[in-house]
Amino acid sequence: MSKKPTNNAKHYDVDVKVHNFCGKSKLFFLLSLVLIAISLLSTFTGVDIALEFKGGTIITYSYVGDIDAASVEDAVSELIGSSVRVQQGDSLDSNTKTLSLSFSSNEGLTAERQAEVTDTIAALYPDSELEVLDSNDVDATSGTEFFTKCIVAAIFAALILIVYIALRFKQISGWSAGVCAVLGLVSTLIVTYGSVVLMGFEIDSSFMAVILTLLGYAVNDTIVIYDRIRENQTLMPGMAIEELVNISSSQSLTRTLRTSITTFASMLVVTIVALVMGLDSILSFSMPMMVGIAMGTYNSICFVPSFWVWWQKKRGIDTLKSVKKSTKVKA
Repeated sequence: MSKKPTNNAKHYDVDVKVHNFCGKSKLFFLLSLVLIAISLLSTFTGVDIALEFKGGTIITYSYVGDIDAASVEDAVSELIGSSVRVQQGDSLDSNTKTLSLSFSSNEGLTAERQAEVTDTIAALYPDSELEVLDSNDVDATSGTEFFTKCIVAAIFAALILIVYIALRFKQISGWSAGVCAVLGLVSTLIVTYGSVVLMGFEIDSSFMAVILTLLGYAVNDTIVIYDRIRENQTLMPGMAIEELVNISSSQSLTRTLRTSITTFASMLVVTIVALVMGLDSILSFSMPMMVGIAMGTYNSICFVPSFWVWWQKKRGIDTLKSVKKSTKVKA
């Protein structure tokens, strides 16, 4: 039978309202598991991998008037017997518009096949003055190398993060604190991946940029809370570990929310502008970033500290005194 934390907070001058985060740990764990499960299961709905990672051909046209992207996609897909991605845009140096077609293949399209694609679109829209601006075959090797390097960088960053936290926060069992922080970070990245899949974006360089950005951003608030726990460890000796974390998280709550809301609002403004201007390439970065910011904030405040407390109690550490004894150095 677990002991309830004593109300030692009354004996100390705590200048904030203390929220019982640790008391809701089971709810936080369950919510995290549900979000991770949904994100992983989203893979089975179909993952759209960018051409740069799987190879193929990109043909860009200029045209005037109006062209329906869906009709072009249907006609060209039927012609070549595989899926095609169609994107429209405006030319910056003329009054024409641009139409980009992306085909996935290991060997690319032959010149004859590309000519057939051009003739098919021209037949659908004879008054569009369709002209080929550019045609490129994309080698999947370079994209695969980039993807591999990003994954290696992410793994290396996680290991460095564990070592850094372990050394900096030795007083609060640094190794477990580091592992908990990385688990929260992994949870953030998985949920961000799921949001990309469910929102229909490609796994492309923008996605990798989101992942690398969150690697440096999402753990900052966790570090702040750990620092507050370490500070309160000295200021409030004998405090039950649940209360210590509740107080520390509550003291960091306002600062964490202000930082996250400011960053989230910036991404929201970017998203609104991108929606108005039809800039899909920006949306594929800003929308997953908003999800990552929200999930990272939740993990820093709710999941990681609660999981760290659960870990300490499994080790038999129930109070601040126990933690201090484990790190005491003889003179």
